[in-house]
Amino acid sequence: MYLNVAEIESAITSLHGAHPETTEILTPPHTTHEGRTARLLRVGTRAADDADGILLLGGVHAREWVPPDALVSLAADLLEAHELGTGLGYGSSSFTAAQVAQVVENVNLFFYPCVNPDGRAFSQTASPMWRKNRRPAPAGHTGPSCVGVDLNRNFDFLWEFTTKFAPDADVHTSVDPCDEQTYRGPAAASEPETENVVWALENHPRIQCMVDVHSAVPVILHSWGSDQNQTTTPSDNFRNPELDGVRGRKDDGIGEFIPEQDLKIAVGLAERMSDAVRAVRGVDYGAEPAYGLYPTSGASDDYAYSRHFTDPAATKVFGYTIECGTSFQPAFGEAEQVIREVSAGLLALAVEAPHT
Repeated sequence: MYLNVAEIESAITSLHGAHPETTEILTPPHTTHEGRTARLLRVGTRAADDADGILLLGGVHAREWVPPDALVSLAADLLEAHELGTGLGYGSSSFTAAQVAQVVENVNLFFYPCVNPDGRAFSQTASPMWRKNRRPAPAGHTGPSCVGVDLNRNFDFLWEFTTKFAPDADVHTSVDPCDEQTYRGPAAASEPETENVVWALENHPRIQCMVDVHSAVPVILHSWGSDQNQTTTPSDNFRNPELDGVRGRKDDGIGEFIPEQDLKIAVGLAERMSDAVRAVRGVDYGAEPAYGLYPTSGASDDYAYSRHFTDPAATKVFGYTIECGTSFQPAFGEAEQVIREVSAGLLALAVEAPHT
């Protein structure tokens, strides 16, 4: 059975209690609209500021039930294997005891299994296909669909899509508070859940990768999601106001700049994750720029990677989205297989990323 919000929090408490030397519970500062606090579990023997880190997000979209369970499961697997001195295997995707030790002893994994606890609770008890958080409907708007914000359209990256993108770019977000799926919110980073992710990045500057686990395509996405990648024209970028109103179109000669070496790293790590996933049971997620799925504004992965361009003091964070499985709420037997795929992909990243 899928974990509910209380069970996710209980699992975090239990894992820390069983492995106090290799874990730390982190409590983000902002409570949700319904008063919940969703915590993080840091897995690693070294202090948070003493090793490079990876931030793992789950449950950003409420109806996607597998990702939070996958993150809890991977944390439990890693901690048990490290304690016993064994390797880990997911189908034909295997990791040696030495690799497990390398990850736990030389990398900090920040597990944030349930970023959107209000939404998950509502999805699991009232409306299974609920996607957003539970921000109260704004004044003058009525109806159940007027509640909530799509958290993965709320980050401060080209959030003002109506002016930043071409009108025909087909950006998958909305200004309508009553949009059932993709309402961006009243302002960039307006939501406490979004602010908590920002807090995790800002307060842990050794984080060098962030993976936001979603469902269900399946595919592994890397930056950028705003436009096609290009490595030749640095001035064509999200900060350039001359591109406002024209960016986001396909094959128009304008793209989002990414340094060639960064693109090589981003693609290489995404492909490594995809290879590990495929070895579990032969499912080919593949890897591609997020724009290949559809143009996005305010997404977590692009926000994470964009920070070091806007703030030279910020750490460069490679942002990824894993879209896992083929349905939001598969039968739990299938969910367990998808959890194994996600675990293999994320562990492959953890083994590889510190060497980039």
